[in-house]
Amino acid sequence: MSRFSGKVVAITGAARGIGRSYALAFAAEGAHVVLSDIAAQIDSVPIPMGTSEDLEETRRAVEALGAKCAVRAADVRRSAEVDRVVDAAVEEFGRLDVVCANAGLWSTSPLLDMTDEVWRDMIDTDLTGVFHTFRAAARVMVPQRSGRILVTGSVASRVGAANMAHYAAAKWGVLGLLKSAALELGPYGITVNAVSPSFTNTPMINNELNYRQFSPDDPTPQAAAEAWSNLMPMRVPYIEPSEAADAALFLASDAARHISGVSLDVAAGWNAQYTA
Repeated sequence: MSRFSGKVVAITGAARGIGRSYALAFAAEGAHVVLSDIAAQIDSVPIPMGTSEDLEETRRAVEALGAKCAVRAADVRRSAEVDRVVDAAVEEFGRLDVVCANAGLWSTSPLLDMTDEVWRDMIDTDLTGVFHTFRAAARVMVPQRSGRILVTGSVASRVGAANMAHYAAAKWGVLGLLKSAALELGPYGITVNAVSPSFTNTPMINNELNYRQFSPDDPTPQAAAEAWSNLMPMRVPYIEPSEAADAALFLASDAARHISGVSLDVAAGWNAQYTA
């Protein structure tokens, strides 16, 4: 029997990238999947975001694996929309076993030039959106006295990030949030953990803006990949989204039933540079 046969998994930010990989990984393991994404562009984000067509492509890929699937558009900045995603899981499938708080933004700006809008959209999505997702999931999981809550963190949770102070601040905040939630929800049989990747082979990293930032003299995918490889102790430019999904499967499985409050770094050794 598959590890997640009959389990219900809700994923935010599921239109593409890591979120899509989560969806496919859980579907392949027998789960029923609830997909959500804003599926729209936020003005302060300088790269194209996932679309409704991307979200539909994820749905088709999930159903091609034989999994049952529900789809709800949701902006995690708005708690009522996140609540509706969780409600959809219960209405469609009767319960909620795993939530992946994956929705996130990426943008870049020097601190002195950062606008209130750029700061606010990042914090509202990458931190407050995670809080909204945790709270909505807990309202269902506490009465069940079981559940797995996961968040997509980042290596930026433990270091500073020049020109991305808002992103680093949000990801540091996510660590404090998950550890606090793990303490509160542990008595109900609920674990709360993060999968924290380094550079990942998704549109969030593979774009012209990032190429210019990391390889200004030669802003090409090849030159940027070389620059990223030089930053990674294992000398690879990035991990694949499926590797983050493998970590999520483990943390959501029975094998990790007594693991809570941790950040599992899938980072090709980047995390070895942390001071603690």
